[in-house]
This record gives sequence, structure tokens and C-alpha cells, in this order.
Amino acid sequence: MLTFWYAPGTCALATHLALEYAGAPYEAKRLDFRKGEQRSPEYLRINPKGRVPALVTERGVLTETTALLQYVAQVFPQAGLAPLDDPFALAKMNAFNGYLASTVHVNHAHKLRGYRWVDEGDEAALAAMMKKVPQTMADSFTLIEEQMFQGPWVLGERLSTSDFYLYTLAGWLEGDGVDVQRFPRVADHMRRAEALPAVQKVVAQHKA
Repeated sequence: MLTFWYAPGTCALATHLALEYAGAPYEAKRLDFRKGEQRSPEYLRINPKGRVPALVTERGVLTETTALLQYVAQVFPQAGLAPLDDPFALAKMNAFNGYLASTVHVNHAHKLRGYRWVDEGDEAALAAMMKKVPQTMADSFTLIEEQMFQGPWVLGERLSTSDFYLYTLAGWLEGDGVDVQRFPRVADHMRRAEALPAVQKVVAQHKA
């Protein structure tokens, strides 16, 4: 049995969706960031980074969304969440997920977590970072829409971990001041993902 730690409104949703879709045996444990539970001694023993997601396996704890998505795809190959038999296609999937993690997520984080990158008390720098978020998020999704997205799923006809990751981060656009309808293919992708029973089940848990 796997133990999965998550918090609503975070990138942990992507791995949670993959676990549910794959039919993995797991127990989900929810953290309340508003109460600072991610900094509790109990959780820091699991993940010293104090962030989510974290997945406790029989061999130890795994963190970072890209790693967890790859793990789920490989441990539960029957779900077909990665083109494990095609090195090039697998690399394309990991490149897409890497872009979401290294660029899109960082763009989003500049809105509320700019303190990670500036000196304490530098309010002007924080304000500048927040002001830039709608532009950087829109620029990233323009690239996804026009160059990186094959359709109807990220890799074409087959569903993959990239679809759960894209769905998660696209859900942040409205809060970042960007209308997802500017990106018709991404908007259609969100509707397609929301029709999946696994997505409906997990999203309801995150909203509860």
C-alpha cells in the first residue's frame, strides 16, 4: 500500500490523478497548508523539503512531481500512462513534464512565493514578480498550445501522465489572470480530462 501526501491547490493533484487512474493501491493523506502542517515535525520526517507531493513506498519516500509520475507509469504499466516501449516518445513525455515543472510552475510561484527568490523586505521586487505572472503564464501556454501539444491528448491519441500534469497547471490560469479560452486546444483538453471518472473523483476530494 502506497501512502500519498497532498494539499489542495497544489501540483500534487497531478500525481493523485495518475494514482487513481492507474488503479494503484494507495492511501491519500491531506495536509492543510493554512495551518502550516507541511512544516510539522511529523511531515518533515517524511519530506524534509516541507512540500507536496510525497509518496511513501516500501522502498522509501519519493518526491517531485516528475519523478512520481514516472514511478506510477512504470509500476502500473497496465494503465498505459507512458509509452514505455518507445524511448523517443517517453523522452518527449518527460520533456513536456519537465517544462511544466521547471518553467510553468515557477512562473506561477512568482505570484505568491516570490520571497523564495528575493531578499527579505524587497517589496518592489516582489511586486514586479507578481505583475509579470499573467504574461509569463500566457507566454508558456502559448508555446504549449502552438508547439508542444499534439491533441487530443498531449502526446496525441494516447493518454499519459502529461495530461494529468497539464490539467493541473492549466487549472491555475484563471487565478493567475489568464483566460484559458485564449488557448482553445488546452481548454478542450481540460474538458476532456474532466470527463474522466478518476478526475472527477479526485478533484472532488481536493475541493472538499
